[in-house]
Amino acid sequence: MSLAEITARIARAEAAAGRAPGSVTLIAVSKVQPEARVRAVLAQGHRIFGENRVQEAAERWTPLRAEHPEIALHLVGPLQTNKARQAAEMFGAIHSLDRPRLARRLADLAQERGSSPALFVQVNTGAEPQKAGVLPDAADTFIDDCRKMDLPLAGLMCLPPADEDPDPHFDLLGRIAARNGLPGLSMGMSGDFEQAIARGATHIRVGSAIFGAREG
Repeated sequence: MSLAEITARIARAEAAAGRAPGSVTLIAVSKVQPEARVRAVLAQGHRIFGENRVQEAAERWTPLRAEHPEIALHLVGPLQTNKARQAAEMFGAIHSLDRPRLARRLADLAQERGSSPALFVQVNTGAEPQKAGVLPDAADTFIDDCRKMDLPLAGLMCLPPADEDPDPHFDLLGRIAARNGLPGLSMGMSGDFEQAIARGATHIRVGSAIFGAREG
């Protein structure tokens, strides 16, 4: 499926939900994609990309950013605390803030650098033991703790269980965000982004539908 087809589907979903055109940010998740596919999407004018790993992102995007300095990068995968400095320098947004130690490290870096990426708290809406993320019952306290550290919270992120209807998870994330005054909802991927838009997603993370199946 082409980038143009995805953007057309986003526009239709925005309209169906009564939302303003362009209110949803499309993050093209380029993790493990070959350079030729990434360049093809760049050639179509897209400039917002998501990566899962800091080192892989550095290797890929350092040369590409020299050609296209306007590229915006989002970290959509887990972040190790020892990679936080490199992530803060490279990414405009981090979608996987999920534990107090990482929050403290990012807060220290923000104080040191005078700036911080936009931060999304990852919520484990399905309480899946194999997944990262703050449990829903602990989300309010964690958000409050992050704010006490002066972290710039942009919103929340979730990865619903693969074998469940995502809608209840999108709704749960929206309720947590609303009661905490957070505007951003990073939710929805290749198979369910239209459902996510209907439930208020501000950022969708689409990989295979744009690039094709990953090679790694």
